Amino acid sequence: MRIRFLAISVGILLAAQGLAQGFVDSNLVQFSGMVVTDQKNEPLPIPYAHVGVEGTRRGTYADRNGFFSLVVVKGENLIFSAVGFKKAYYKVPEDLPDNRYSIFQILYADTLTLPETVIYPWPSRENFKMEFLALDVSDKMREIAAKNLADNAMANLRNSLPRDGRETYGTYQQQVVQNYYYAGQYRPINLFNVVAWKKFFDAWKEGKFKKKKEED
Repeated sequence: MRIRFLAISVGILLAAQGLAQGFVDSNLVQFSGMVVTDQKNEPLPIPYAHVGVEGTRRGTYADRNGFFSLVVVKGENLIFSAVGFKKAYYKVPEDLPDNRYSIFQILYADTLTLPETVIYPWPSRENFKMEFLALDVSDKMREIAAKNLADNAMANLRNSLPRDGRETYGTYQQQVVQNYYYAGQYRPINLFNVVAWKKFFDAWKEGKFKKKKEED
């Protein structure tokens, strides 16, 4: 009885495996490849390009090296897209003899970098120079310029205006460098720094703290 049951189970498993292999071999394809640029000398990979099956919600993303892999059905149309590149379309051949297929898909740039253009309100540099030298600067304009460039006005602007991208990036990089520099150890404390104490006493003797208090 046990031998008969075992034989029936093995037969069912073999039949199911044969049906599954026949279905996979006849319809599905493990489709993989690389998404690269159109440079003639050395095509570069396009990281994180999107590969989708047209008319469906199936798809995948390439890795940072431009490699992708997904399961498709023979005859389906694929769409390759990436930021800054034109879309590309590829139809999976219907007569593939194998269930694995690889390609190199080229994407062409979709943007052009134009040279810098500087627009002046005068037709030429010479005309600008003549107009600038002939400009009559009144006393009122000088007062406004001096007021805008005063130390207190510039200090208020430095304290009130938000930092731009370059300043923020520089501050962040400085913090990263400090964290790496003191990684695995304690940072020095200026309480035991002789040079810092000397600077403090020198500033105290010069009356810098007193002047700051009077200004406040």
